[in-house]
Amino acid sequence: MTGTVWRHVRLAFFLGGVGLHRLSMYRVDFALGAGAFLVRVGLQTAVVGLVFRQVPAVDGWTYHEVLFLLGFSLLPRGLDHLFTDQLWELGRKLVQRGEFYRYLIRPVNPLFSLLSERFFHPDGLGELAVGAVLVGWSGSALGLHLTPVQWLAAPFLVLCGALIHTSVKLLFASLSFWTVTSLPSMYAANQVSEFAAYPLDIYHPSLRAVLTWVLPFAFTSYVPCGYLLTGATGRVVWLPLVTAGALAVALAVWRRGINAYEMTGS
Repeated sequence: MTGTVWRHVRLAFFLGGVGLHRLSMYRVDFALGAGAFLVRVGLQTAVVGLVFRQVPAVDGWTYHEVLFLLGFSLLPRGLDHLFTDQLWELGRKLVQRGEFYRYLIRPVNPLFSLLSERFFHPDGLGELAVGAVLVGWSGSALGLHLTPVQWLAAPFLVLCGALIHTSVKLLFASLSFWTVTSLPSMYAANQVSEFAAYPLDIYHPSLRAVLTWVLPFAFTSYVPCGYLLTGATGRVVWLPLVTAGALAVALAVWRRGINAYEMTGS
């Protein structure tokens, strides 16, 4: 077991380096992508600022608390983006063009083989960096002092959030084994995840229920932030179970998709 894990770690670093080298050949494209991300986050931050110029709080959330939530939401999203961005290619074209078979003939797990083509995606590093800056700045403005237990729990909260993002992405990407392409559903789920960057208290109860128990993006940011900001453990104790459940469902659909896969004509 140890040897297998170590082999996959070495493969991940090697293939990640290959992927970075490939990206470096298209520097303008990379710069445009990074610039678009910074513009998006900048606009989100500006919108939050404009709202709080008119009101002191939104449903009990202050300006810096919302910024803390926005920044924290980027951390699990960035970690997921760093390692699983290749799933978009599965939903977009790999089954449709009959290209997925190559992952089945390699001497490694097909899911690892698929993801390894885009390990260490630079956009994920940007999300992690910007998220850390926003969390640090807003936390300092709030005078936030985490307990030792909260400091120890914080990386685990980010990891669980990243696994939830990955699970939802894998679930919808795997639908392409039956529908040939699942990009529209992946895009829709990704757009829904954007709601988790803001307090769930401002949404209709039906949307809150969807974001908590159907597509559990609330557990990627809102629930962890509630724990870090207030120490409330009401929902955060469900995080490991929700993460495990989301992974189990996504992997089950993935395995069924692998078994159902048939090559299509190009």
